[in-house]
Amino acid sequence: MADPARVSFPKPPDPIPLGRFAAADDLRRAIDAWLEWLAGERRASSHTLAAYGRDLAFFLDFLTTYLGELPSLATFDALMPLDFRAYAARRAMDGIANSSRARNLSVLRSFLRFLERRGHAPAALYKVSRGPRLARSAPRSLSVADAAELVEAPADLVESAWQARRDIALLTLLYGCGLRISEALGLRRRDAPLAEQMTIAGKGGRQRLVPVLPAVRQAVAEYLAVCPYPLAGAGPLFVAARGGPLSPRLVQRRIAELRVALGLPDSVTPHALRHSFATHLLGGGGDLRAIQELLGHASLSTTQRYTAVDTARLIAVYDAAHPRAR
Repeated sequence: MADPARVSFPKPPDPIPLGRFAAADDLRRAIDAWLEWLAGERRASSHTLAAYGRDLAFFLDFLTTYLGELPSLATFDALMPLDFRAYAARRAMDGIANSSRARNLSVLRSFLRFLERRGHAPAALYKVSRGPRLARSAPRSLSVADAAELVEAPADLVESAWQARRDIALLTLLYGCGLRISEALGLRRRDAPLAEQMTIAGKGGRQRLVPVLPAVRQAVAEYLAVCPYPLAGAGPLFVAARGGPLSPRLVQRRIAELRVALGLPDSVTPHALRHSFATHLLGGGGDLRAIQELLGHASLSTTQRYTAVDTARLIAVYDAAHPRAR
């Protein structure tokens, strides 16, 4: 594309604060514009933006050492496939896991596509760099019995009675509705009492309708009945010990405590309850398309990972029960 068609990147009025990048001023402005575009057009969360910024910073640090100077937009316009292969080799030599290297390259391709659409970077250069092959791992879910035990465990293992009710309500939501932890903690006080169905805004702002089981509604109602704090309608539904918003880190810590007390494996996390929701629905005869809608997956291939879990369970049952398998 000819030089006159190239877009310059003025400094955004309110850039996303992610620290300084090892780059020339024109490239930093381009990065700010890319992050603003991700936030505005793609509705990327602050956590996603921070992760993308870190991954791009790895590449910029590599270029600075590789070329002996701070990279600029002109540097990106002159990049060759060999440069990307050298970066991939460097990350592999550093012992970076395949999954992290694949994410690094995915973020880099996103930035290169952004530059290409604005007349920078060689056309389709981002298609040259391919990430490492990744083994598709099946999601780790709990058994039905373990999931039920984990959900009810706070009643006996959490000292504060109202916090135990809160934790039971939250875990019941994760397992009973298949919510992500961010979605559950994003609920407002005005959302309760919960209806038989609720609309959840998931990743990328995609909305989905989720049925709410009576057990979930009852658990939330019991928590609200004993919560010692007056909760504003626009405030969070789930609050911490001092009345502030309950953070994901605190929930992760609580589940870590519960799994140790119950003798459950390290794979038991808040997200494992979402995996269990999908796996147990599928095992009970649930339709894959319906489960995709309930989970809010953009692609059916993401939901299909749960078929591997169900197949593994069937094989285990066969090995244990069939006379010829013994």
